[in-house]
Amino acid sequence: MIHPTWQNALSHAITRFSDLCEVLQLNVADADLIAQAQHSFPLRVPREFVSRMEMGNSRDPLLLQVLPQAIEMQKVDGFSVDPLSENKKNPIPGLLHKYPNRVLLTLSGACAVHCRYCFRRHFPYEDNTPGRANWDSFIHYIANQSQVDEVIFSGGDPLILKDHLLAELVLQLEKIPHLKRLRIHTRLPIVIPARVTDEWIAWMQQSRFQITVVVHCNHANEIDDAVLQVLKRLRSVVTVLNQSVLLKDINDDATALVNLSKRLFEAAVLPYYLHLLDKVDGAAHFDVPEEKANNLMQAMKQQLPGFLVPKLAREVSGMLSKLY
Repeated sequence: MIHPTWQNALSHAITRFSDLCEVLQLNVADADLIAQAQHSFPLRVPREFVSRMEMGNSRDPLLLQVLPQAIEMQKVDGFSVDPLSENKKNPIPGLLHKYPNRVLLTLSGACAVHCRYCFRRHFPYEDNTPGRANWDSFIHYIANQSQVDEVIFSGGDPLILKDHLLAELVLQLEKIPHLKRLRIHTRLPIVIPARVTDEWIAWMQQSRFQITVVVHCNHANEIDDAVLQVLKRLRSVVTVLNQSVLLKDINDDATALVNLSKRLFEAAVLPYYLHLLDKVDGAAHFDVPEEKANNLMQAMKQQLPGFLVPKLAREVSGMLSKLY
């Protein structure tokens, strides 16, 4: 399985449930209900990420993050299509302004991998990916918000965009004097490490911004040697942090979380957040009770130095910061 470029790897991603089962030698069960779940939120997973899964293991922790399941079709009280009420913090298309000093740009509605627990799985991207032609609206809004000193590139995954487009937008943002920091939220270096290109490294090195790349990795098995090397390369240029989601049957035990923190540090990445699940429709089966989460944090503190213990965080609609 050789994909010379990240774009080729992206285009060869698995998008059919039957193909995923064939590659991993899995039995198909509840096919009709799974098809409904896949229709609601399509399957997408890069073959390179699939190669890190255990053959024949339907409970593999990487597989469970991307596998459409019939249980997603069940409606659960307290879960909704917009758990963070982002529609109320969306002053212009493609821009979210939830916290006073920073704004988030949804530069793309696309991702390299569709994580089944994604809190934006129902997000109206059709109204919130304005494209390059409308970047002036971003610039105008931010320029008139003098308290904003940080911009977050998000999505979808912002690294779906080509490097020259990202560099062009950064150059425009750098003209706004009160902006100091750029944060890039991405899963692509984890699932397709070839996305860490010379071009991306180059424009980050040249930028006046303090840049932080926040990757998203939930389990130590996601970091193979190729991923480890590109994360180290990123760290040689910018700050690299990781945010995880606490997920039932995937990483909700102390050993898995401790191993993740250790593996991240081997890759020169610091654990940043361990998020409690955002209560989005279709993801209730991933939910871990807060009491258990607190117990897991205590266990991590007993086994790790403080700098390898992420903050346990919950985002609550309407609050001016996450709750720690």
